[in-house]
Amino acid sequence: MNSRKKLAPAGLSLATAIALVAALVVVSVGSARRSDSPFKVAWILVGPHNDGGWSQSNYDGMLYVQKALGSKVETTYKENIAVGTQFSQTVASLVAQGYKMIFATSYGYVSPAFAAKYPNVIFEQATGEAQSKNLAEYFGAAEDTIFLSGMAAGAASKTGKIGYVVAYPIPEVIRHTDAFTLGAQLTHPGATVRIVWTNSWYDPAAEKKAAESLVSSGVDVLGQNVDSPATGQVAEADHIPWVGYDSDSSQFAPKSWLTASVYNWGPYYLKRVKEAIAGTWKTGFYYGSIKDGFTALAPYGPGVSAKTKALVAAKEKQIENGSFYEFAGPIENQAGKVVVPKGKRLSVAQLYAVNWLVKGVIGSPTG
Repeated sequence: MNSRKKLAPAGLSLATAIALVAALVVVSVGSARRSDSPFKVAWILVGPHNDGGWSQSNYDGMLYVQKALGSKVETTYKENIAVGTQFSQTVASLVAQGYKMIFATSYGYVSPAFAAKYPNVIFEQATGEAQSKNLAEYFGAAEDTIFLSGMAAGAASKTGKIGYVVAYPIPEVIRHTDAFTLGAQLTHPGATVRIVWTNSWYDPAAEKKAAESLVSSGVDVLGQNVDSPATGQVAEADHIPWVGYDSDSSQFAPKSWLTASVYNWGPYYLKRVKEAIAGTWKTGFYYGSIKDGFTALAPYGPGVSAKTKALVAAKEKQIENGSFYEFAGPIENQAGKVVVPKGKRLSVAQLYAVNWLVKGVIGSPTG
């Protein structure tokens, strides 16, 4: 009896006390279930998740996280999302569904002011610079591996006339075009790179049209800084070599395929999601490299010679150990003016502001 009296404080019946204890047990279990709920992470893609390029490589990064963390996370993706109203509506919907971390995988999606509207959500944005308490930025030195892919293009060209399909006239694409051209000129001195702007990251029809116009102009190798494999399909139809971008897209043009600069997003995504789960996430700016495995070259196609592979491998090693840098002076712009003096090297901040094309590029840097 005494023990039962201890369970029943003054003024409470035994039945009431038992009900209270049961309620406490339910609350305790409910709390445990909530704490054990998977951490919800979303990826917002600028193109389709199976574009064979940029968006697919980011989607693969999401799968990497899901596989590594299993039931600890719940992942989703939203594809073909435009900057502006569509993005805002997508984020609002995700937040309402309980997503606590959002990877915005293209430039221009998130500003500090936008992130401030959702202080309890972590935002990470690819290719930008703006940072705030709950907004971080991430990208990497793709210009290094694009330079190497340019070497493969230059070596494959018989005429030294190369075509390059490009997206938007912004620093990211301009520096990539410059790196590709400098690489091509290393293996084919005097090579030129003719560019055509599509003003879209993913527009297969526009990319096909641009590639066809380049072939009509007399180029004998095609490259790209856009997301679909349409350029490669034109190359395959015209029996000329092709350098891709973002992903290994060799299946779309196996005979024309040379290589491509590719991204390995998974390890970065996994690290940051783990930090968010642990409560140790902090804003920052990540710029990955060949050295940490963030950027690399896709496997070579049948048209890349052993000599070219050796040249590229040697240069890749020099880039990795820091003894070579494609944006070390002297470098001239299209007009022949020295824009990077001898002895100077462009910093990441300067790369993010590049608005000039190197000597040998045919086309305007303003679109």
